[in-house]
Amino acid sequence: MVRFVPGTRALRTLEAAARHLNFTRAADELGLTPAAVSHQIKEFEDQLGLALFARTSRTVRLTEAGAVLSEASADAIDLLNRAVSRAQKLARGQSLLKVTADAHFAAKWLMRRIDGFRAIRPDIELRFDISYEVRDFDRDDVDVGIRFGAGKYPGLAADRLFDNVIVPVCSPALLRNGPPLTTPRDLFSHRLVHIEWSRRGVTWPNWRMWMAAAGVDDFDDSRTMVFGTSSDAIQAAIDGSAVALADFAMVAHDLSEGRLVQPFELGVRMAPEFGYFLVYPQSAADDPRIIAFRGWVLDEAAKTRT
Repeated sequence: MVRFVPGTRALRTLEAAARHLNFTRAADELGLTPAAVSHQIKEFEDQLGLALFARTSRTVRLTEAGAVLSEASADAIDLLNRAVSRAQKLARGQSLLKVTADAHFAAKWLMRRIDGFRAIRPDIELRFDISYEVRDFDRDDVDVGIRFGAGKYPGLAADRLFDNVIVPVCSPALLRNGPPLTTPRDLFSHRLVHIEWSRRGVTWPNWRMWMAAAGVDDFDDSRTMVFGTSSDAIQAAIDGSAVALADFAMVAHDLSEGRLVQPFELGVRMAPEFGYFLVYPQSAADDPRIIAFRGWVLDEAAKTRT
C-alpha cells in the first residue's frame, strides 16, 4: 500500500533513483518524467552542496555521499510511514476494525458470511482492504488479515482456518444434460479446468494429481485448461462450460445453494504446511475488536470444515 507522506517528495525521489540507479525507472515508479526526477535530484544536490550521483552518458552511480543519504532517506521514509499508520489507527478510535484479505477469499468466503458478524457485534464497524498484496501491519492502516501461506510470520499471531481440500465441481445443468459422470473416466468427455500454483516445492493439486488419486493412470493432461485464478476456474464451472478443481472451502457456499454440485466425493489435500490463516500483530492480541473478530472467524471456519 503506497503512502506518500506530505513533505517527503525529495526523499522519495532520491530513494527511488538510488535503488534503481536509473532515472527513467525511478520516474515510472513515482509517476514522474525522467526530466522531473533529474531536476529534483539536481535541486537536492544544489541545496546540500554535495554530488549524490556520478553521471555518464550511459550510467548513473551513487557517490559516497549519495549512498549515505539514500540509505538515510529509505530509513526516514519507512519510519514516517510506520508513524502515519500508528497515527491513523489512533485517530479512528476503537469502534473501527480494518480487515485485509485477497479478492478470491473475500468474494467466495468472507463476504458471504460477514453479515453474521455484524448481527452479533453491531458496535464494531468493519472496513475492508481487498488486495492480493500482502500488507504490513506496521506500515499499513489495517488491523487484522487473512492470508494464504505457510502461517509463519514474524511478530504476527496466525490461526489456521481450515485445510485446503481440492474437489471437482460443476454446474447442475452440466450434470443433467452433459455426458454422464458416473466414474472418474467419464470426466474425459468434459472440459476440465484447474489452476497452476507452486511455492517452496509444493504444487496446488491439478487434474493429473486428482486422476492419480482416483486410480486413473492413463490420463492425458494436455487437454486440460489452465486458469490464472481460482475465481475464473470456479466461474467456468458455474457457467456450465467445464468441470473445475476447486478448494472445497471456497465453493462450500455455492454447493449449499445449488450453484455447483460435486460429482465425486474424492478430494486431494493441499500440503499441510499451506493454508488460509487469520493473522494479526502479537502485540494487539488483547484488542477487544480483534478478539471478537477472531472468535467469529474461527467459528465460521469450523462450520466450513464440517
